[in-house]
Order: sequence, then structure tokens, then C-alpha cells
Amino acid sequence: MSTKPTTEGPAATEGALREIKAESSLTDRVRDSIREAIIDGQLAPGSLHSVQSLANVFKVSRTPVREALIDLAGADMVEFERNRGVRILQTSVHDLEEILVLRILLEVPAAFRAASQIDETGLEALRMELGIMTEAARVGDEPTMMLHDRRFHEIINSASGNSRLTEYVDSLRDLILTRGVSTVDTKRSLDEIVMEHTAILAGLESGDGDLAAQMMKDHLVHTAALLLEQEGGRDSALGLGWESLVVGETT
Repeated sequence: MSTKPTTEGPAATEGALREIKAESSLTDRVRDSIREAIIDGQLAPGSLHSVQSLANVFKVSRTPVREALIDLAGADMVEFERNRGVRILQTSVHDLEEILVLRILLEVPAAFRAASQIDETGLEALRMELGIMTEAARVGDEPTMMLHDRRFHEIINSASGNSRLTEYVDSLRDLILTRGVSTVDTKRSLDEIVMEHTAILAGLESGDGDLAAQMMKDHLVHTAALLLEQEGGRDSALGLGWESLVVGETT
């Protein structure tokens, strides 16, 4: 009597898995390149591009470009237009306000949690980033300053133990950068930004979650107020309406 082959076990599981395409890593590289081009303004807000034209620029097939653009559309950096191509989106003032509020709601509790979880390796990494930021401020190097400012926040968010939060906040910062906004020299100096980060580090070094959260909240609320005043003419003394929902009293 014959028996039917079983579909249970490792062989069946392996048979159900999809082959990994070599283009997967290529898609990542194309996505990062397009993302950087959007952030630095090479792909201007509002501009329209075809998948084929971008594929020609990167000298790749249409597939990794289309997959990269789908990822970026999910991050609200581009938008597909039927039979036309893909348009580079610009962050509106209203979008900017919502993004800044999200950063406050996420990063303040993250700093509170990080204060009790970060180890000496993490603190040393923060000190190193702050040292680079301090030197960049001294010589007026804003690009280097902002790069390591971003890394400083990434370390804290990672120390909170929530990797999804870390990735999401990083994508929020991308959306702010697509607007090309900065408070440097218009509302505050690089040295002032360093001082705000120094206070955050001091809170983390003390292991005091309330203090770390308060310093993070002060920094983010201050940044939000200055950016919205600069971009939307909003009085910097006005609150965002969400600050009371997170720990820490603004000073």
C-alpha cells in the first residue's frame, strides 16, 4: 500500500521559503542614495521623476528603484502619481509640528528609560559624540555637528531597549531634513545646542530618569518652538499642547 509523502518537517518549511534575490541589497543602496539626495536637495521638493530616469542615473534596472521608492513612499518622502512617475514631497509646517510632537512623545520617555538601562559603554559612546559635537561647534562645522547630534539621540533611543522606536524617530528626523530647516545661527548657536546635549548626558550619567527626561524634554520643546516660530511665524512662547503628557517639567 502506497503512502503519500508527508509535507511536515524541515523540508516542507524550506520549500515554502522564497529565494533571496541579489537585488535586495541593491534596493537598500538605491533607497539610501535617493533618501540622501532628497535630504540634501539634489532631488528638489515638488519635482517629478520617472522610475526609468532614476534607474538610468543609478545604472540599475527598474526593479530595485521601484522597490526603493515604495519604501520611501511609506516614509512619506515621495508619492507615486499614476502614469506620471514619483513626486518628491515637501514637509509642510503642519507636518513639521506633528513630527516634532511625535519626537517629544517618544524621546522623552526613552530618555527616562535609558537612564536606568544604559551601561558604561553607552555612556562613553555619548561622551565621544558630545566631544565631536563640541569641536564641531568650536570651528562652526554645522554638517558634522548635526551628524553627531543625530547619533547622540540614536544611542539614547537604542538604550531604551526599543529598536522600533529608534528606527521610527530616525525616519522622523529625515522628514524634518527634507524641509531643509535649521535653527543654527538664526535662533541659537551651535554652542547652545551642545549645552543642551551636555545637560541630557549629565542626567543619564546620574542615573536619574526624571532628570534625563526633563533635560530631553527641555531640548526638544525648545527646538520645536524655535523651528515653528521660524517656519510658521508661531510665537515661540506658545505650547504644542502635548507637553504635559510626558514626564519632565520644562525649565
